[in-house]
Amino acid sequence: MDQRIEHSYLTIRGLKLHIAHIGKGETATLLFVHGFPEVWYSWRHQMVAAAAAGFRAIALDFPGYGLSEPPADLAQASWQGLMNDLLAILDSLSISKVFLVAKDFGVKPAYDLALCHPGRVCGVVSLGVPPIVESLGFSALPEGFYIHRWKEPGRAEADFGRFDTRRILRTIYILFSKSEIPIAKQGQEIMDLADESTPMPQWFTEEDLSAYTNLYNKSGLMTAIQIPYRTKAAKAECAKPRFEMPMFVIMGQKDYTLKFPGLKEYMSSEKLKEIAPDYEITYVPEGSHFVQEQFPDLVNQLMVDFVSKHV
Repeated sequence: MDQRIEHSYLTIRGLKLHIAHIGKGETATLLFVHGFPEVWYSWRHQMVAAAAAGFRAIALDFPGYGLSEPPADLAQASWQGLMNDLLAILDSLSISKVFLVAKDFGVKPAYDLALCHPGRVCGVVSLGVPPIVESLGFSALPEGFYIHRWKEPGRAEADFGRFDTRRILRTIYILFSKSEIPIAKQGQEIMDLADESTPMPQWFTEEDLSAYTNLYNKSGLMTAIQIPYRTKAAKAECAKPRFEMPMFVIMGQKDYTLKFPGLKEYMSSEKLKEIAPDYEITYVPEGSHFVQEQFPDLVNQLMVDFVSKHV
């Protein structure tokens, strides 16, 4: 891990949350918001690049992820709570306005913050998910679709329980790096879709796998799947109908999420233009769901250029 990145803990809503941070932020602050199966470490390349460009970079571990404490009662975990965590971090660090950089399920609390508190957000860079006010549905996908499987109580617990943390994370990184949606057949579980003989993506090293394994060994995986897969993503009550700040999407051309029903159509629709008037998208050839780890230099440049343009 990059030794220049520092680590601190903040007490947020009664929990000790971990943040990684680097840079002084003379011109802007970037708050990085992870998805699953990620943690602050997923943004290591972007944080160093942001600091080198003169920005302050902060990446959190959500409650129950990595080095952050889990919620005492999982049933009380909510999307609203995640947005409140982001807002509380800004308040705790006396940050008046911020650029948000988010991916995967992390875009939901980031977008909620931008819609509910537009005065606190300078702009949003999102990876893999366009600006959305209401969630897309997955009812058209078959029963073996990984989100359907992990939503089912006890299903992921039984599937993951057969393997250690390293094997689980290795499998998820392999599956989520492909261009096809992970879908299990009848009589098959999601973890069966890859085995020890399946090669990891070339850009994902054994050192990376060890870093993720060590962090998830501390937090476990069951708390981590509660919000993204078992909590209904309702529209935030405080949300305004449109994004008032610049929005920039970086999308890997081989991200499997592009095959989610209706997503491609939505990304070129009038509805998207209505809710995000200042919106642009860049596709990264050969880019996967983990495009920021796969092509860090390119993503870093795109991110820094966007922020520099809107400071």
